[in-house]
Amino acid sequence: MSTEPSNAGPRNTEPVPAELPGTADAVVVGGGTVGAWCAYFLRRAGLPRVVLIEKGVLGQGASSRAAGVVRVQGGTPEAVRLGMWSRSFYLGQAAELGTDSGFVQQGYLLPCFTEPEVAAAHPRIAMQRAHGLPVRWLTAGEVDAINPTMAPGCTLGASYCAEDGYITPPRNVAAYTAALVASGVIVAEQTRFTGLSADGRTVRTAHGDIAAGAVILAGGPQLAAVGAVAGIAVPAGGVRHHVAVTEEHPAFADSPMVFDVPSGLYWRPEEGGLLFGMSDPDEAPGENRLIDFDYLALMRSRLAALVPLTAGLGVRRAWAATIDFTPDHLPIIGPAPGYDTVFVASAGGAGMMWGPAVARAVADVALSGVTDVVDTTDLGLDRFDESGRSRLPADPIALPFPEKLAVPEILSPTEKAS
Repeated sequence: MSTEPSNAGPRNTEPVPAELPGTADAVVVGGGTVGAWCAYFLRRAGLPRVVLIEKGVLGQGASSRAAGVVRVQGGTPEAVRLGMWSRSFYLGQAAELGTDSGFVQQGYLLPCFTEPEVAAAHPRIAMQRAHGLPVRWLTAGEVDAINPTMAPGCTLGASYCAEDGYITPPRNVAAYTAALVASGVIVAEQTRFTGLSADGRTVRTAHGDIAAGAVILAGGPQLAAVGAVAGIAVPAGGVRHHVAVTEEHPAFADSPMVFDVPSGLYWRPEEGGLLFGMSDPDEAPGENRLIDFDYLALMRSRLAALVPLTAGLGVRRAWAATIDFTPDHLPIIGPAPGYDTVFVASAGGAGMMWGPAVARAVADVALSGVTDVVDTTDLGLDRFDESGRSRLPADPIALPFPEKLAVPEILSPTEKAS
């Protein structure tokens, strides 16, 4: 069994850091899905000089190690809008860029196993349909018919949307790398962000300072640490997430994706088998890419109970990634408190699902203060109190994440100035 996703690792050779310009119209911190697409959108909007700084290499973090699910069946109106925008962007990439992230429309089931889940599903479907999604309720018998690999009669029904699908994460990294190069974004890999000036208009890096018209902080699972270096408290975290792929079986070729919301287990077709992933809400936040084989066994046991065919299949590949999250499982899009030109962007654990939409929204907000991607009124940092609690209800169909954050030490104004 391989313990790495195929084609998902970064390049083996370390690039020479780009020569940084002394000034830029915008500087984006973080070369993952959100940061990279944001830099591209800023450049496409007409900014002459956009710089993207990345402490490692493009895509070496969560972006290349994700499961790639793109679900428009959001649990809130904001989630629906972000999912729809990202899906549309993925579908239009080939025409716009000459390459794409490999979106495959597969359909997605969210099964219900208890009456309370059924009761919650129907108003959610009504909300989604009001936003233009072709989501429908399937009876237990219809679930068995549309996905015969699931244990028969194990559900009380499910919500289903045929427009949901998935992308190939390494191909997404290749797509945004090509977009950055073609659009003329200055990409500075192996360049560590070291802070901001007191007014937020100078970005400090390990290879020199850049006077910037706008600054976007988009560090993915490391966003809180990036914010801390800038003197900004960002209630976001990172936690280990396991993903694996079974050996091939012909029965999985056309089966829809499935998300068992209560357990946080999901699966989809991959290379003739099933890719499945799961998050442990009891695990402490932090960066950990070691596989917990006991937890992998738990994942396999839950999957086998719902998809009996997998009990007799081996695992071809397995890996662990650090996935980002926010306390309410919603994105962060908006200005940093106390700054006029500094903005924060987080996909809240849904980088493939919402990443391009979050990137475009924060680019719009940085340029004009508004965006038509999604209503960002309640998605800024001001929704959190000093302890990181959000005034918004959490997305009810997000992956289960830890309830507590690992809070980094925030630099004081004096430390930032030094």
